[in-house]
Amino acid sequence: MVYSLAASTLTIAAPIAGDSTPAEGAESTAEGVRGASDVLVTGAGQEMLILEVTAANKVVVRLPRVEVGQGITTAVAMMITEELDARLADVDIPLADARTRGNQYTGGSSSVSSLYGPARELAAIARARLVTAAARRWHLPARTLRTRDTMVVAPDGRTATFGSLTASAARIRRPAVPSTPKPASRHRVIGRPTTRIDARDIVRGRARYAGDLSVAGAKPTVVARPPTIGGKAVSVDDAAARAMPGVLAVVRIAGGVAVVAESFHHAFKARDALRITWAPGPLASLSDAVIRTRLRAAVPQFDAPPRGSTRVEAEFAFAFVSHAPMEVLTAVADVRAHRAEMWFSTQTPMQARERIAGAIGLPASSVRVHVLRGGGSFGRRLNFDAAIEAALISKAARRPVKLMWSRADDTRHGRMRPASHHKIRAGLARGRVVAFEHAMASVNESHEDEGPSAQGGVTTAVARSGRAPAAGPVPSDSGLYNFGRVSQHSGGVGLAMHLGAWRSVDSGTVRTAEEILVDEVARSLGKDPVAFRRTTLRNKAVRAVLDKAATAGHWGRALSAGHAQGVAVHEEYNSCVACLAEIDATDPKNPRVTKVVMAADVGTAVNPRGLEAQLMGTAIDGISTVLQAGLHIDRGAVREGSFADFRYARQRHAPPHFEAHIMPSRQDPGGAGELGVPAAAGAVANAYARATGTRPRRFPINF
Repeated sequence: MVYSLAASTLTIAAPIAGDSTPAEGAESTAEGVRGASDVLVTGAGQEMLILEVTAANKVVVRLPRVEVGQGITTAVAMMITEELDARLADVDIPLADARTRGNQYTGGSSSVSSLYGPARELAAIARARLVTAAARRWHLPARTLRTRDTMVVAPDGRTATFGSLTASAARIRRPAVPSTPKPASRHRVIGRPTTRIDARDIVRGRARYAGDLSVAGAKPTVVARPPTIGGKAVSVDDAAARAMPGVLAVVRIAGGVAVVAESFHHAFKARDALRITWAPGPLASLSDAVIRTRLRAAVPQFDAPPRGSTRVEAEFAFAFVSHAPMEVLTAVADVRAHRAEMWFSTQTPMQARERIAGAIGLPASSVRVHVLRGGGSFGRRLNFDAAIEAALISKAARRPVKLMWSRADDTRHGRMRPASHHKIRAGLARGRVVAFEHAMASVNESHEDEGPSAQGGVTTAVARSGRAPAAGPVPSDSGLYNFGRVSQHSGGVGLAMHLGAWRSVDSGTVRTAEEILVDEVARSLGKDPVAFRRTTLRNKAVRAVLDKAATAGHWGRALSAGHAQGVAVHEEYNSCVACLAEIDATDPKNPRVTKVVMAADVGTAVNPRGLEAQLMGTAIDGISTVLQAGLHIDRGAVREGSFADFRYARQRHAPPHFEAHIMPSRQDPGGAGELGVPAAAGAVANAYARATGTRPRRFPINF
């Protein structure tokens, strides 16, 4: 339902459908209260959007999602601009604090699709009331007025800014003009490539992240952590550290020993001066080879193949992978006896608020969580380990703290995409695939304790999968190809380590492996990989993006020895994508992807420029995780500790040529942020196989 607040400026809130009371924890926007008589219209869902037009002619929409570089604030600003006929520069999209009701989940490539209807409906209602207010002021029929550039325009040329009308618009209950969103045929902003509204602030260093905050009294804090995953401190000699300049407190916590100091320089110096005896963690006897062996053994057995069929089968192993967002995890905590206030970037603020409250022994109503933009996430900020740890340190030290996990902290003790092992078998008969089976096993979390990292996990059904409720099944569940009998089986190996949903979640490995085998099936049938896919794909939209990528990328063109093309497709989140990659593997140990062409159908692309950036990012993810970037486990410890050894793609590994083709559509938006990872990874793997004449089975290839 959409409510009007009794206020001195036009403020419209869209809370949970069917709820007639203000949402707990919602930001205060204006004086006054809502009442049943304030209900304007029944609208969509539980997005809890709040739109305000200020006297300064600014349109402010408090966003119940987090900006982590994906461009959601720009996309929502474009939706609001479209319906209000405002200037994009006049629209401000601050992030909402954690609430206790509604939907604040950022993940599963769901943000644009879930906000597309509610945001436009909210802005359309605001526009109708502003026009009505202007009509009353000028004593003109409302239908004769127009809106543009954040103002109402009369037939005789008179203008009134939205800000000058906001007080009178706030009192209007029955607009004199329709308050429905525009049809797509009238869109002038949605669908137009647009530079991000925060781009200038980012490049000038004005964008504020958790590490930029200056909260009163919050002191820099770091933690000494064990050499192995899950290790425990047996004894601590902190005398030397406490005596060092600038040191304010040394606190033992479940994950190690925290040092609070006047600066991060002082904190790191004192951390290194601590003398700690560590007990090894529960994985101290395990390394990669053992984990891989256990995963392979945990893969379920295949069903009996169809009679008379021949088989193409393969096994694939994928390593652990770090999320590695460019901004390291940082959280500011101010925990007092009866209240707590937190500042950090989170994709799950409502759940974080509840867990933080439980960890420090306060009711959730006494904990306030301010959501900040994040410098990347890729699923990492679904979890809030650092925030819980910061709250516990603040409580123990009895002072506000600014906790920073170093790059090594997060790489070695944070969360990662689990390692997995896959067996895939295609049954062939009469020149076609009559059965397709995929059996896999993945590492699962298994913990005996409930320390900060365990508590910082996301445990709802939505968060466990990393997908929003509206996301459909992955293609291997419903059958992307016409492959006859399709079946899946899964197993797991429980290890006491912290895992997390990584961009594209299961599809990043499941679909990558399947697309590699599809190439090998085509080869066994003597067919071209693109032609084979075209004749077996079920969905016309997937076939269309494949055709576009193949045509734009000049599939089949002659290449010199050691160079080759690869292709792959993926369908998920009511969207689909195809990727064509070209690789130079004349030196198989140092391959370079030289060209990537992607084509995507995501329904209405609110901001095609933002979608292109998302696809470019997924291409880099595919290049990295297929060719070179992974984590090794050596005797219970993660070997890698920084970008020096966690070998994510650098500029020299990026393709010199990249193209993104966005298919036109009038359908509502689907998901896009994670969509391209499986297609990019599969295309790069297939290109490498064709260039080297090999059949890669372990990823990353150069591990």
